[in-house]
Amino acid sequence: MDRSRFVALAFAAFGLVFVSFLIRGTTRLVAPYGVAVAASAPVLFAAAGLLAGLVVLALLDLAGIRPLT
Repeated sequence: MDRSRFVALAFAAFGLVFVSFLIRGTTRLVAPYGVAVAASAPVLFAAAGLLAGLVVLALLDLAGIRPLT
């Protein structure tokens, strides 16, 4: 993976976190809190999974096992 793709995926992950909060906030206007959390949770988990994968890739690059080109 090249560094520009890594940065793009990092921005995408933070964008997903932002979208998750937007979903929670707008859903909260028309539905109870539990429904709002349930609606935004899949997007937040996708962002967390993407960030976890990026951390692993960054650690592999730092250790020199799989360098980013």
